[in-house]
Amino acid sequence: MALDVPYRSIPDMFLKRVAASPDRRAFGHPGPDDSPVWLNWEQVAHRAKAIAAGLHGLGVGQEDPVAILANTRLEWVLADFGIMCAGGATTTVYPTTEPEDATYIIADSGSRVLFAENPAQAAKIAGAELPRLTHVVLFDGAADPAAAVPQLTLAELEEQGARALAAEPDLVDMLVAGIGPDHLATLIYTSGTTGRPKGVELLHGGWCWEGVAQAELGLLREDDLQYLWLPLSHSFGKTLLCGATHVGLPTYVDGRVDKLVELLAVVKPTLMCGAPRIFEKVYNKAVTTAQDAGGAKAKIFAWGVRVGKEKVALEQAGKPVPAGLKLKYTVAEKLVFSKLQARLGGRIRVLVSGAAPLSPEIATFFAAANLPISEGYGLTETSAGNFVNPPEGLQIGSVGRALGDLECRIDTDGEILIKGRPVMRGYHNLPEETAAAFTEDGFFRTGDIGTLDERGYLRITDRKKDLVKTSGGKYIAPSHIEGMFKATCPYTSQAVVIGQARNYCTMLVTLDPDAIKGWAAGTPLEGRSYAEIVSSPEAQAMVDEYVAQLNTKLNRWETIKKATILPRDLTIEDGEITPSLKIKRRGVEKNFAAEIDKMYEGTLAEI
Repeated sequence: MALDVPYRSIPDMFLKRVAASPDRRAFGHPGPDDSPVWLNWEQVAHRAKAIAAGLHGLGVGQEDPVAILANTRLEWVLADFGIMCAGGATTTVYPTTEPEDATYIIADSGSRVLFAENPAQAAKIAGAELPRLTHVVLFDGAADPAAAVPQLTLAELEEQGARALAAEPDLVDMLVAGIGPDHLATLIYTSGTTGRPKGVELLHGGWCWEGVAQAELGLLREDDLQYLWLPLSHSFGKTLLCGATHVGLPTYVDGRVDKLVELLAVVKPTLMCGAPRIFEKVYNKAVTTAQDAGGAKAKIFAWGVRVGKEKVALEQAGKPVPAGLKLKYTVAEKLVFSKLQARLGGRIRVLVSGAAPLSPEIATFFAAANLPISEGYGLTETSAGNFVNPPEGLQIGSVGRALGDLECRIDTDGEILIKGRPVMRGYHNLPEETAAAFTEDGFFRTGDIGTLDERGYLRITDRKKDLVKTSGGKYIAPSHIEGMFKATCPYTSQAVVIGQARNYCTMLVTLDPDAIKGWAAGTPLEGRSYAEIVSSPEAQAMVDEYVAQLNTKLNRWETIKKATILPRDLTIEDGEITPSLKIKRRGVEKNFAAEIDKMYEGTLAEI
């Protein structure tokens, strides 16, 4: 049955939300002492309308791209709503993007205005040829009167818009009335794991569908409080904004990941979404803290986890939990899991993981701790939210069921194909690549391999392009093995399996700086630098021991023959991971070619 979406556009949904609950808390942000400061929906609308009118005055018309180059923060949200209400299309640029790529995105999109976080971000376009760009608006800092592209502050833009609205109060309403579901809403450039970023054209109708579909599943509720730290430059963050607008739930916006753990205890959210790396870090901290404590504490922790996993195994199999086990679990929750729950604020109802695969072992641990993670799946090209595990009906190891009326089928080669309203219009200025991305009957080719069970739950096997074929002709799914290793070795930050056209598999490993310092405590390595610890024979022996444990769970041709610890973690800046924390395999293999070659010395790598 078709999903009923009662909105023409994002600004139509936004203004209806404002009318329905003007005084309800909408978006929070960190105050001077990091305590949350909240704006209600009426206050958000007041500022967004002023930004919209200001942009209209700068010449932004229907479907005109307007870029945002900034971290996740309240002003990002306000600018986005302002662009939408002006009829423009938000072009997102990650704040970590290098000047060359930032300039390329702004030029390729044809953006007319750029919102930049500060003068340093604005400087990324200095000296570039951007004939369509007419203005730069700064969130922080003073405008440079000598800038080649005229600059003004966000406050100045809002003042200009307020004056325009005083003269023409219905201006924004008239602009919004002209925006329909098939108009361009956003241009999100895929960071991609290879090549130049491609601009994905996403429409108002698809984003509105996302907001309604999330609520229909029970993922978002009016009485929730969301902590939103994800990059708003990414489609995952954007789809959560749409859900929050449709439902009207309050959302605390703060992209400072280094403050996340500290502020969870202050904000006390009921809902938080993230990439697997965040959940892996929480898992690593819990496990290594218990191991380092040793003695009775370590034994109690291990007992609690066993009890929790026993309970989860029965629930996953659809079997009742016996009274005796329930009683044991009550004790385990009090002695072990309550501490972990408190670290996340003590009120979590739903955790959602997306953007990259989540290890089933780590998902099981969180479910055992009564902090179940609803893993989901989607792509930039499909507005991020396509499949997700319902809060009631979690199936660990799957990415859940299709949202709303989304169509999905599995192609003859196992590729997941998707069709529906959240699917992109196409790649910006790339007609041939757009045509190649769809089947003849209009299904989008995801590039992922998976299976659908009889209840509609989807399981992802791997990226079609990431499957590794050894020189012996066997196919390996790297991300599956990498996830298993992260769950086996709690000191891991990243793991990258190597094996394409090789006669055996190897692995590059990076270690979590906090966890490894705890591991080194009380040994001769205590107080040494990260580089000294990870290059030590003791650290290599520890990793080798965990690799041996991993190998007992793998097929013979999948086993890891050698593992090398890298001297540093993978970074976005070095082209080794994307801003959404996916591994860029080509970048890793290029940067660490010497380390890889050393693991294959004396062997013949067949091409």
